[in-house]
Formats: sequence, structure tokens, C-alpha cells
Amino acid sequence: MQSRLAIVDGIRTPFCKAGGKLKSVPADDLGAFAIRELLARTGIPPGEIDEVVFGNVAQPNHAANIARVLALKAGVPESVAAYTVHRNCASGMQAFTSAAQMIAAGDASILVVGGTESMSNIPLLYGPEMTALFQRLSKAKTFAQKAKALSAFRPGHLKPVVALEQGLTDPVCGLIMGLTAERLSREFGITREQQDRYALESHRRATRAIESGKLAEEIAPIPVPPAYAAIQQADEGPRPQQTMEDLQKLKPYFDRKTGTVTVGNASQVTDGAVAALVMSEQQARERGLRPLGYMAGYAYAALDGARMGLGPAFACARLFAQTGLGLDDFDLIELNEAFAAQVLACEHAFASSVFAQKCLGRDKALGELDPDKLNVNGGAIALGHPVGATGARLVVTLLKELRRRGLGRGLATLCVGGGQGAALVLEVE
Repeated sequence: MQSRLAIVDGIRTPFCKAGGKLKSVPADDLGAFAIRELLARTGIPPGEIDEVVFGNVAQPNHAANIARVLALKAGVPESVAAYTVHRNCASGMQAFTSAAQMIAAGDASILVVGGTESMSNIPLLYGPEMTALFQRLSKAKTFAQKAKALSAFRPGHLKPVVALEQGLTDPVCGLIMGLTAERLSREFGITREQQDRYALESHRRATRAIESGKLAEEIAPIPVPPAYAAIQQADEGPRPQQTMEDLQKLKPYFDRKTGTVTVGNASQVTDGAVAALVMSEQQARERGLRPLGYMAGYAYAALDGARMGLGPAFACARLFAQTGLGLDDFDLIELNEAFAAQVLACEHAFASSVFAQKCLGRDKALGELDPDKLNVNGGAIALGHPVGATGARLVVTLLKELRRRGLGRGLATLCVGGGQGAALVLEVE
């Protein structure tokens, strides 16, 4: 990057389990709430925003171009344009990098970016037989024609298509995301016990971060519908009483015969939104602002969709080649916990010179992922993974922790369904 992207501040809603406290809040309302809170905290006049860019994956049919809808609901003037980005799990990161590209091109100087997802509201769909019946019925004009159309109805036509399951399945390799994690667990010899122990540590770290008040610094408490009398202040996913024994009681979810991936060592299906105010570094200086931090570089990479969990290794290899940085140059790392098996597979891949030579075109390994630097406040296994928002959460969480510890540089990276990876260089002064 020719100049750094200044991230003035960022805020998010609590992350709540799908079907939980925020189940009645659609994705556009979650995003609008995050933007309203962001603008209130930063004091930026909404009329000074040049553009709104938001990530979203399960785009709701009631809110086409959801970024525009949530921006208007948040009180952003109708004269401010907005557009939605979709790169599966990296959608929230894509919002940041798209903003940086717009600023570099001179198309904007101040933007609101982020991501939103309501996985509770991903719908159940009618199958093709029921859809065809409705089409015939809508074309029928006479009673006889309508009766003939209805006579084709069978109870089996009402069997729903689960859009969430479809969305989490790669249509090219044919694997649901959990089975890609199973593949990596076999490829790298990762045991069920190792996965469960990693999941347990994620809950422990997230619990400590909540109890210390760290996560409260990035969360805006939100009123809970329908009565709006209760306020949700914290993430719903972390389990303070989680034990290894309870995790080991869970049955494999995706490969029920020989699998190792369970709902306990996988990321949670979640509702939530993140918003951040960004501008050029020069603009921030002219305004006398002290940004939360900066984005100094980024890279995306692609790989076999059946091994999508290794995306961070591929993206980081490209990032390091572009920037001249190495793993040891980062003080903290956020690597999204799509699955415990996937994070552990990345640890193996990063440390392997054979993998580097065979898959990354490098002579040497990327390096060892230090567990004391990695996901220090827990990750998606405990906090949840609202897919359109997670990439933005990694940015906000990492910058706040770097500043809290007085550290300078962090790496945010994640795997992307369909076979991609994303990685960002974040800096704090």
C-alpha cells in the first residue's frame, strides 16, 4: 500500500447465537445499530461520509444492497452512496480493503465500513416441486385449472431446503465446510482430543476477556426485541463452565462414523454486526485525530476449495512476499477459528518447509505460530462467526488489543469458504 488506511475507531454488537437473543433483529437493523453507535462515539457528522461499504453473505431478500439499506436506517444522509461486498467469510475484511482502494484512487476520503449477518434469519426454502406447483397455480385462471394444479400436491413437497446448509456447502467440491475441516484433520493427523483442547482454551480466553472488561471495550450494548426492556451487553457464546469432559461427550457432526469435528470444536452460527470509521492517514492527521490503528498491507489468495481452511497460509505467503515482513514481525495474531482442526492445520502448514515448497512456492516455512500471540481473547469457537461480520471483528479486536498492550503490529487472517484466504497487516502507534 502506498499509504496506510487510518482506522479511526470500530464498534460491534454483541455476538449472539443464532436463535438466541438477537434472533428477531434482521441483518440490516444490526448493521444500522452498529453504525449509529459508531457515529455517536466518533462524533463524525454523517454528512461528511463519502461512502458506506458493508460485507454481508446471506443477503436478505427484503434488503437488496443491504449496505444502502442499513446506512439509511442509521441516519446516514441519502446523498451518501453505499454498496455491499461479498467474499464469504472475508466479506468484513473486503470492506476495509475496498475502502483503501477507493481512497487510493481518489474516489473517497472518509468511509464507514463493516459487516453484518443474521444467521438466525437465513430462511428455509421450498424445493423445486413446490415452487413449480405455485407457478402452475399462479397461472391457472379457472377453478378447474386451479384444482388440477393442486391435485399434484404431495406432502413431501413441503420438505424445506435449508438455505444455511446450502450456503455452507461448496458447490464446486461438493463439501460442506465441516467436511473440509475433517479432510484437514486427516491430512495433518489432528486428533479429536487436540481439537477439543483447542476449543476449551478458546472458551477460557474469551471468558477471561469478558471478565476483565476487554471485550466490553469493543461492544455496544443493544436493546433486545420485542419489548426492548432487556439490554444484551456481552457475547452469548462463551461458556465459562465449559469442560473437556463435556466437549468429549459430543458426537461428530459432519462425518458421524469416523469424524472428529463436533459442534463443540467448530465455530458457532451467530448474529452480529461490526462498523468502523476509516479515512486516509493524511486526512486523520489534518483532523488532529488519533486513530485506533492503521491497515498497512493486505493480500488475498486462492486454493483448492476442499482444503479451504489453509487459506491463511496461502494469503500470508503472498502478504509476506509483498511487504517483506515475516511471522516474527507481528506482535499479535488473529486467525479466525472456523474450526479447531482448521486452526491446528494452519499451525502445521505455517511451520512446514515441505508445505512451503510444495504449496506456497517458498524455500522456507512461514514460521511457528506462537500460541501466546494467537487469538489471545478467544476466537469464533467461543465468540461466534457471523460470516459477513467476522473479518471486520478481527480488525477491531486486534487493534484494540495491540493498543491495550502497547504493541505495534498485528496480523489478521482467515480462511474463506470456496477456497480463499485473506490477510491484513495492522499497526498501532
